[in-house]
Amino acid sequence: MENKPQMSKHPNKSNPYDEYQRLAFHPYNVFLMLLLAGISALFLSFLAAFIYTRIQSGMKPLKIPPLFVFNSLLLLAASYVMWSAKRSFHRDEIKRYLMELKIALGLSVVFLFLQLTAWIQLFSQNIFPETDTSVAYLYLVSGLHLLHVLAGLPFLLAFLRRATRQLAEPVSALVYFSDPEMKLRLRLLNIYWHFLDALWLLLVGFFLVNALL
Repeated sequence: MENKPQMSKHPNKSNPYDEYQRLAFHPYNVFLMLLLAGISALFLSFLAAFIYTRIQSGMKPLKIPPLFVFNSLLLLAASYVMWSAKRSFHRDEIKRYLMELKIALGLSVVFLFLQLTAWIQLFSQNIFPETDTSVAYLYLVSGLHLLHVLAGLPFLLAFLRRATRQLAEPVSALVYFSDPEMKLRLRLLNIYWHFLDALWLLLVGFFLVNALL
């Protein structure tokens, strides 16, 4: 009796045009790359404007709140957990996978809460956007970053809810881990969270360096 070939649960990686394996072809990938390029250009333009304004008007150095630095650790942790969740996905580790998605979501929510706390601390010190141009830039870029984290949370929450629902039964779990679109969505979430992490580190590092000059 002839043995039938078994279907691999992973897409054929030897196919260079597999749209689920390469970021260049799938519409979701194209949209995310364009989105990240636009966000990068937006923030870089604000940082360039800050440098130009500081040189032209002689703005005094700005000291960022310590919570901004601590928040960097939170986003680094969230980024690592998202990467670990992707690894757990490929290993079919259901409990670990769901736990890591929940941790990533929780860390992101804590980041938002502490970011608001940092602004409240600035308000309590009578440091408002209209106080100084450099302070206005700080509120602007940190506020825009917070909005992008906030915008990503519904997607992460929806992804987690779908994973929780489909991984409740063995058969649906097998389908879930075999679905190339789930792999794609998880990869895109990873890219977005890594991007937000790198962007925040850039912003914090930028203002720290400017405080020394």
